[in-house]
Amino acid sequence: MGNLTHKPELNQKKGKIGNLDSPKNPFDYSQREYGTVPLDDKRARFQWVSEVAYKNVHRIVSRGYDTTEVMEEGYGLVDMLFIDYQARIPTIEEEQMLNYVMIMALEDGLSGPAVMSRIVAQSKTFLTQACGASILAFGHAYGAYSAFGNRLERYLNQAETEGLSLAVTAERLVEENLHDEALGVSSLMLKDPAAKRMIVRAEKLGVAGKYVDFIKEIAKAAQAIIEQAIDLDMLGATGATMLDLGFSPEATWAILAVTRSFAAGAHYIEEIERDEYRRTGQILTPKDFYDGPEDRPVPPQKDRSKVAKSGICHTVEEWAQAREERKKVIGSGYSIVEEIEDPSKKSGIKKVGKL
Repeated sequence: MGNLTHKPELNQKKGKIGNLDSPKNPFDYSQREYGTVPLDDKRARFQWVSEVAYKNVHRIVSRGYDTTEVMEEGYGLVDMLFIDYQARIPTIEEEQMLNYVMIMALEDGLSGPAVMSRIVAQSKTFLTQACGASILAFGHAYGAYSAFGNRLERYLNQAETEGLSLAVTAERLVEENLHDEALGVSSLMLKDPAAKRMIVRAEKLGVAGKYVDFIKEIAKAAQAIIEQAIDLDMLGATGATMLDLGFSPEATWAILAVTRSFAAGAHYIEEIERDEYRRTGQILTPKDFYDGPEDRPVPPQKDRSKVAKSGICHTVEEWAQAREERKKVIGSGYSIVEEIEDPSKKSGIKKVGKL
């Protein structure tokens, strides 16, 4: 590691500290040297580097564009998203389409993420924490844009490699992922035209490409297999449109999750303006909200052996019967089907920590 930068000093501290004076130690702890190791000039020093942006006291530069000049020229937030994520200024049609997508994603109805924001707001916390909780609720079942996008890319790569048509590739995708919540086709939008309108808008603006074509084929393939009525949903329409705009599945998820936080912020503000903060234990729940076992006396310890039951099962049959009984105890977790595979793969990522 090199020579010490200055003359070693000896630790003159006296007195025993735990086992530090044990003869089993490989060196005399009280006589250990103090010093520092010089920098190794043969290798580059570690430093953070970024292709995204830099800033000084005069300006912020993103992908080479001075952001002040970008704004002064009349470009907006949506344009900056293209610059940050794709290092390019979008066409007017692309800018209009992403505006359309983000406004649809920002919808501020009382959805799960909005309710999460309100619950956190009641505990007298910061708005940013409430929006963070809202984004954390933006999971695979609610907005699986990463999983959806990575799947489309994987199957389109197969189509190109094997020379398959979009229709055949769509049939394969549906057969292999029929019951996945990130299919992009479901019964959610049968009465809501929003998903179809987004596709029509993308086609009208001329920004629809292979991903929109592919999700339309996926919808046809799913409808041919599934007996119940299904159609394109917002995940499918939004995810395919964002991919055709040039955003990666991960960038799509990030942009739309943060977009939703704008609405979550409005819910936070309304919640604390309409009602007072709630302290821990302040809210009482009536027995009408409880449907568990009836009130029962706590047995004295001397009678414990008369009422206690062992959870150990000695045979497979006992285990199977016990498991079925435990499934009836809502909140025990026995009715949950665990995912055995690597959870990172739910987002379409092949390796943990690597996109």
